[in-house]
Amino acid sequence: MERNKLGSQGLEVSAQGLGCMGMSTSYGAPKPEQDMISLIHHAIKSGVTFLDTSNVYGPFTNEILVGKALKGIRDKVQLATKFGAIFGADGSVQVRGDPAYVRSACEASLKRLDTNYIDLYYQHRIDPKVPIEVTIGAMKELIEEGKIKYIGLSEASASTIRRAHAVHPITAVQLEWSLWCREIEKEIIPTCRELGIGIVPFSPLGRGFFSLGPNVINNLADNDLRKKLPMFQGSNLDHNAGLFARLEELSKRKGCSPGQMALAWVQNQGRDVCPIPGTTRTENLNRNIEASSIKLTAEEMNELNAISGEGAVKGDRYPEAYMKFTWTHSDTPPISSWAAQE
Repeated sequence: MERNKLGSQGLEVSAQGLGCMGMSTSYGAPKPEQDMISLIHHAIKSGVTFLDTSNVYGPFTNEILVGKALKGIRDKVQLATKFGAIFGADGSVQVRGDPAYVRSACEASLKRLDTNYIDLYYQHRIDPKVPIEVTIGAMKELIEEGKIKYIGLSEASASTIRRAHAVHPITAVQLEWSLWCREIEKEIIPTCRELGIGIVPFSPLGRGFFSLGPNVINNLADNDLRKKLPMFQGSNLDHNAGLFARLEELSKRKGCSPGQMALAWVQNQGRDVCPIPGTTRTENLNRNIEASSIKLTAEEMNELNAISGEGAVKGDRYPEAYMKFTWTHSDTPPISSWAAQE
């Protein structure tokens, strides 16, 4: 596994990471703890040392799981976690970025992860009530205290990224980027590259769609997140099946699986890009690792770009209630308004 630099502050990670969310939540019942610990150990031994979790996964249980897996080998990994998204039992979403919460969330994550520092700490969702400068100022204090090493943002707009970066260098921005989520290429990717910020795509396999196609929706548990996502619903899914069919054709020519082809497309976007595909199966992890070494020609990249261009996909990434917390709505009030309240 190659290693890439994220940002310009010195963080070096494996060129492909491991998203740990599905081990504990969102895609059916939590998986057996020891099996997931063994999977994490296998990933690390295979060179995948960039691990991604969040306090909201579970909630809380995924951080505990990852902390157990890293007992005695903490120094071998680059550990990323997040704060800021709070899900209610009724499905409601609350976002917080105020300084008191930033600090309390970090200290709680450190305890659950059983570590004294977090390599990369993301604001998971942007708080529309708190100026981004205030939130980043609180995260900067955590760096000064040695509790975190680098600052990241997730689901942040280009303007939010710029404002945050002016307070303290942002090391990485995490956003959904795949063959069916490409809107970020217009403004956010160029902004990150202009500022020297690393890019961490989550769900690069389209939440399993590029591995199994429309059949991925079959036999899902009642509490599987994908049952609620518009991209996986009815006529949207029927339309999106056409993209998978074209991907299958290209992957057969390349001699790899559709999922590997889709993941390779993300991996080939540049050395400043580190996708974090998630899995709960060793065989899938091995296939993902193989995809990291697939080199695509300019012609192959162009073909993939063409089949996934504007109009190729139907349906939003999230239900309407969640879309208001994505990068398209992430701008925060000016710092002057916060100062007036204080």
